[in-house]
Amino acid sequence: METNDAPVTADVVIKVKPSCEDDFEHTLTKMLTAAEEFPGHLGVNVFRSPDLEYRVVFKYDHLSNFRQWESSEIRKGFLQELKQYTQDEAKYQIITGLETWFTLSSNGAIVPPPRYKMLTITSLAAFPTINLINFLLQPLSWLPPILRTLIAMLALLSAMTYIIMPRMTKLFAKWLYPKRRNG
Repeated sequence: METNDAPVTADVVIKVKPSCEDDFEHTLTKMLTAAEEFPGHLGVNVFRSPDLEYRVVFKYDHLSNFRQWESSEIRKGFLQELKQYTQDEAKYQIITGLETWFTLSSNGAIVPPPRYKMLTITSLAAFPTINLINFLLQPLSWLPPILRTLIAMLALLSAMTYIIMPRMTKLFAKWLYPKRRNG
């Protein structure tokens, strides 16, 4: 078991050889279907650029579950098969912690926003959400305070992870991920 068994996002950038896109996508689809069968798999996004660069972003609930997929023989077999359709080595990055709350940009390497921006967006989202949750939990005032706190925490984290933060990230995307200027 990993000491930091946080949610994880794995980002893989692969350059496909010209005229190998169909074979690559067929094998990639089989690989992604196999990944879904592993514990903790939360989803995957595939981004395709016109210059045949593919970005595959896997999300897992825990680093330990991701490591099971990463070290599996089935994954290794698919990677070997994909090699014949790709150029160079894939670029690979793993992100854990609060950074996984932020939907990652589909352009360039994954670089989480500065921590002050993550804190700002998280605070803007969490403050009204926890106040709404506390208001909704008022009828449960007969419960012990520790149990109410547990319910509030689970409701907050679930809402933030699955509903609010993906929307906040889209809403503030230009501020979180400003376009880099060349030169």
